[in-house]
Amino acid sequence: MKKIAVTIAIPDDLDFSALQLERDPVTHALAFTWGPIRRICEASGLDVALMEHEDNVSGLIVAWYAEHRRSGGAADLVAEQILAEVLAEDAFGAYRVQSGPGSKH
Repeated sequence: MKKIAVTIAIPDDLDFSALQLERDPVTHALAFTWGPIRRICEASGLDVALMEHEDNVSGLIVAWYAEHRRSGGAADLVAEQILAEVLAEDAFGAYRVQSGPGSKH
């Protein structure tokens, strides 16, 4: 598989919180508002259909959140959880990482 780098443009008036990230506590499914994703794709010259693939939209959200935090943006608990999972998957392999908040013992 060939990978290419893509520059993503985030409109100046678009805040990360506009995604309204949520996560189902049982299934761990991620929910968000698609409007901001569409705006980013339009500003970046990308077909929004590319974001129908879970890895693509997840990668965009993680990259946007990282930039949001670097720029002094407020923490988002759902995004923090996703970022921790991505880092753990990179370190230990996806099959060894359970998504979600974990258990409370």
